[in-house]
Amino acid sequence: MARDQTDFSKETARIAAGRPKARSLAPLKAVMPFLRPYRGRIAVAVLALIVSSTATLSLPFFAQGLLDHGFSAHEAGQVGRYFLAFIAAAGVMGLASATRFYFVTWLGERVVADIRKGVFDNVLGLSPQFFEVTRTGEVLSRLSADTTLIQTVVGSSASVALRNLVTLIAGLILMFLTSLKLSLLVVGAVLCIMVPAILFGRWVRKLSRRSQDALADTSARAGETLNAVSTVQAFTQEAYERAAYAVTIARSFTLAILRTRVRAIMTAVVIFTFFSALAGVLYVGAQDVIAGVISGGLLLRFIMLGGLVAGGVGSLSEVWGDLQRAAGATERLMELLHEVPAIRTPARPKHLPSYPTGAIAFDNVEFRYPSRPETAALNAFSLDVAAGEAVALVGPSGAGKSTVFQLMLRFYAAQKGSIRFDGVDIADLDPVDLRRHIAVVAQDPVIFSGTIAANIAYGRIDATPEEITKAADAAAALEFIEKLPLGFETVVGERGVTLSGGQRQRLAIARAILRDAPLLLLDEATSALDAENELLVQTALTNLMVGRTTLVIAHRLATIQRLKRIVVMEEGRAVAEGSHAELVARGGLYARLAKLQFSEVS
Repeated sequence: MARDQTDFSKETARIAAGRPKARSLAPLKAVMPFLRPYRGRIAVAVLALIVSSTATLSLPFFAQGLLDHGFSAHEAGQVGRYFLAFIAAAGVMGLASATRFYFVTWLGERVVADIRKGVFDNVLGLSPQFFEVTRTGEVLSRLSADTTLIQTVVGSSASVALRNLVTLIAGLILMFLTSLKLSLLVVGAVLCIMVPAILFGRWVRKLSRRSQDALADTSARAGETLNAVSTVQAFTQEAYERAAYAVTIARSFTLAILRTRVRAIMTAVVIFTFFSALAGVLYVGAQDVIAGVISGGLLLRFIMLGGLVAGGVGSLSEVWGDLQRAAGATERLMELLHEVPAIRTPARPKHLPSYPTGAIAFDNVEFRYPSRPETAALNAFSLDVAAGEAVALVGPSGAGKSTVFQLMLRFYAAQKGSIRFDGVDIADLDPVDLRRHIAVVAQDPVIFSGTIAANIAYGRIDATPEEITKAADAAAALEFIEKLPLGFETVVGERGVTLSGGQRQRLAIARAILRDAPLLLLDEATSALDAENELLVQTALTNLMVGRTTLVIAHRLATIQRLKRIVVMEEGRAVAEGSHAELVARGGLYARLAKLQFSEVS
């Protein structure tokens, strides 16, 4: 696990190093395609924002009227008008703000949902080659933590930034119209504030990217450990895993606190600088009031406008950090969204016959896994399997048996040679169309959280309850299913934790039976069964294999003695083939394996 952690850290560093150094918010442009379908709602939000800002900026004018005229004896009858105008403006501001809040929050939720779906849809179509170097925990982190950052921007920060930008610009214009001298002093203060905001902002962006990578590391570590919790407990490595997770948590926490500290300092510097400068400006204004150059109401208007501008500047300094973090998150998400699968559908895919037979042919195939390019998993491998024929693949671990299945399913593409399905090169087929005609039973079958019926029907979603029951019966699974309190509606838990290994295997076999595909790939499909159930399932598989092409990976030779054709593999090559009796009589690798296994049984 320590080595896996090191590999993951290296991969994280590789991904981070491969990203362009974004010194602006340009990566956020990638979110625009997700916003375009909702232009109408954006228009309503912008209109509400303009109305809200206009109402906000009108308040200082009504306040000026109250001060200049509301306390005058000869204008006492007009004071109610100024109060009503002030209250009306506040009401408009509240209604417009509520409208803006609703629509921008809706946009944030909707856009993030669309991004998550788009990224998940793309990742689901990526080849296993991608997951050789990218752990699922990192992908999940991007789908959760990174999309949350974008949601914050679209559903809040962007609106807040735009509102404060409008308030800032309009407030400055009105301040200039109110007093040119005082406004020039304020502009000088704003320019002084922008320098630390920009410098601190770049620092925050760099720390945010490191913090996001550390968070992904934490999520990946937790996911890997929890997925193997039974192994961890069996080897009593709870303390080790707790310590390892604590290290990733500590690193993530340290970076998050450092980022927060920098943002806090940036906010403090910006706010203190601005309000200190504003105090100086107000001192000059007070002197003008005393000298009779401006009225007290005019100074109040200027103060309120200055307060709105100051609030806008302070809020923008905080939002800037959110925008930078979201820009980094957008880069990470777009990497996943635009990741191109190694196995893609041809521009003009060919089609299989209407009723494919499942005949397959490997012709001088060579293949090396991307993560192990120095070693050939298959080397000049050739194999022809006629329609309806059952062939077993045997050999030591690493001989290339599972690789044959991986290539047949087109999870990877061979570097040399060709693979044909019913005479058609699978490189010319749509991978989904190819896999639709293949049924697989793995040695360690995957059972999804949900009901037993749903797991069996995963082989064919439109199957009827009667067909599901028939498939379960053929796989010798009906007997244990009927004993469960809820039968086929029993929820099996994540990865089928409530079932035994043999029960999970029989469900996987039922799933393959229900799929009714012309090609069966069986990876030691009876390895987890006891002797009684193995006999039942072997009978079911024998019936199922009739008329179908079958490739069987066999580790226990006793399960494939009845097959007429057994292919012996070693170091990625087919080194011998024949029946069990022929291969034993011939000697060599198969004879040694048979002698070892059957002598152990005796």
